[in-house]
Amino acid sequence: MYGLNEYARLSDLDLEVAAKLDTGAKTASLSARDIKRFKRNGESWVRFYLAIDAAHSHPIERPLARVSKIKRRAGDYNPDEGKAYTARPVIELDICMGQARRTIEVNLTDRSAFQFPLLIGSEALKHFDALVDPSLKYAAGKPACATKAPTAE
Repeated sequence: MYGLNEYARLSDLDLEVAAKLDTGAKTASLSARDIKRFKRNGESWVRFYLAIDAAHSHPIERPLARVSKIKRRAGDYNPDEGKAYTARPVIELDICMGQARRTIEVNLTDRSAFQFPLLIGSEALKHFDALVDPSLKYAAGKPACATKAPTAE
């Protein structure tokens, strides 16, 4: 059982954050800024900075899993641009909530205007076999996972 908000440990980034569990969102999103795609040895990679606080000022580089098309909210749609979606780079991260660790896809976008730097959507919640009770907060406690993450399939 998980609450509306949970602590999440991002093992790959050596970071623990508060996350919002949102069954109405499809994908997971991590707050990032200065997001740049580049090639390394013929492979697609992404470089970004965490958009969390001033303490996270070093660049992070991860292989690019794919590019996701996210529907824009009505207030974000610009008819002059003609696109009803925004393209976001997606990376894979090991995430631990409670005692469960999974490798999930996370898209990168600036969430600094939001309270929670990590949003975990329904696709990732399925991999956690999550039952979410929105009346609870931090029901799973602090992350306490073993060292190896099973891959979400």
